[in-house]
Amino acid sequence: MRVRLQGIVLSLVALLVFGLGVPLALTVAAGLNQTLFLDRLTDTSRFASLAQRQLVNNQQSQLDSELRRYAEVYGASAMVLNQDGEPSSTSAEEGARPPFDLADPKIASSVRAALAGRRSEPGALLTPWDSQSMVLAEPVLIDGEVRGAVVTVSPTTGARTELLLWWLLLTAGGALAFGLALLVALPVVRWILRPVHRLDEATDSLVAAVVAGREAERVGDGSGPPELRQLGLSFDRMAASVGEALAAQRAFVADASHQLRNPLTALKLRLGILDGHVDAEADEHREAAVAEADRLNQILDGLLSMARAEASEGELVTVDVDTSVADRVADWRVVASARDVGLETSGLGEGIQALAPPRGVEVVLDALLDNALKFSGPGSVVEVSLKTDDSRVTLAVRDHGPGLRPDELERAADRFWRSSAHQNVTGSGLGLAIVTQVAARAGGEARLDLPDGGGLRVTVELPLKA
Repeated sequence: MRVRLQGIVLSLVALLVFGLGVPLALTVAAGLNQTLFLDRLTDTSRFASLAQRQLVNNQQSQLDSELRRYAEVYGASAMVLNQDGEPSSTSAEEGARPPFDLADPKIASSVRAALAGRRSEPGALLTPWDSQSMVLAEPVLIDGEVRGAVVTVSPTTGARTELLLWWLLLTAGGALAFGLALLVALPVVRWILRPVHRLDEATDSLVAAVVAGREAERVGDGSGPPELRQLGLSFDRMAASVGEALAAQRAFVADASHQLRNPLTALKLRLGILDGHVDAEADEHREAAVAEADRLNQILDGLLSMARAEASEGELVTVDVDTSVADRVADWRVVASARDVGLETSGLGEGIQALAPPRGVEVVLDALLDNALKFSGPGSVVEVSLKTDDSRVTLAVRDHGPGLRPDELERAADRFWRSSAHQNVTGSGLGLAIVTQVAARAGGEARLDLPDGGGLRVTVELPLKA
């Protein structure tokens, strides 16, 4: 947008400079042309007046000396013609060739016009690249009758040089004006667009800030045009409202999950007390109620974990990933052995440190290992790998279970979503959502893919500690 706005401003400035400069240049050319024309016309008319005596009294020698002197001073050639168009006097030395060719189309046309009694008129506009001389022809009138003509051919080198200097000066002035306009336009455009850039940056970071529980960056700093300042203030109010609404939602989820645990615990105790005190038919329903209570307890645990992951105010701490992975794998290895599932690790022992929310790595591993072991059959292996690159720590957990369909990978991290093929497996559907939330809070990401050989692999990337 900055480039387009600058282009518009500079185009208008260029149009203004061009629109004023070109007419001014043409005016200067017309003025120089008119000055040269009037000066030479005065001389030509004077010679026409002197030629009256020559043509009447045949005083040729005096007029010849005037013409030669004129040629020496001004560098212009002159010739007096009689009524038949033949030379009577010239500015050339005696015995020398005529100073110009009367057969030249331009000169011949002017001579015919003068012998017809017409006065000279300004010719074409003078330009620096036009090297043609200025030709003027004035009739010699005696008693109102045309008795001859005076022709002057004047070089235009001096006038063209002066015009070129004027045009160069105008060009330099136009370039200077354009440069000054450019210097003025750049800060003005930056001033206009500064609120827009801040809005763009704030919009990019708004979602991450709100999700992470941080206060969104304010953009209403009082700079820029009034309309954009008002837009910045409106954006700040909107961002604050969104943050407050999401914070209230998180608080509600956390409070509701916590408050529901007490009646749920009491309900499970009462269902346990009923064991052995109901008949066989009713006991089936009691066991189903206990299973549903256990499932509800898992959902509440997941909601509390999600609320804790979202409510840690966005701070990141340095985590020794090797130690965290080794500790959690050691704890989950007992569960894996009970299910006859192998648990293998790779890439540990390199002292890898990452930035993550407090206990974020443990939360991620608990959720991923819980999912992986639930869907792994006896005799299979769950692989936990760790590696780094220049800026990322990559933690991956891969199982060899049934996996997901390719079209289900994008939805797998949605809250409470479960594949239709896994409805009979216990779980709340919050595990991968928690993993995705923790990774996003750390500035990383979580990806799901279907590796060769079956199963599901979940890869979590966290920023490497510099």
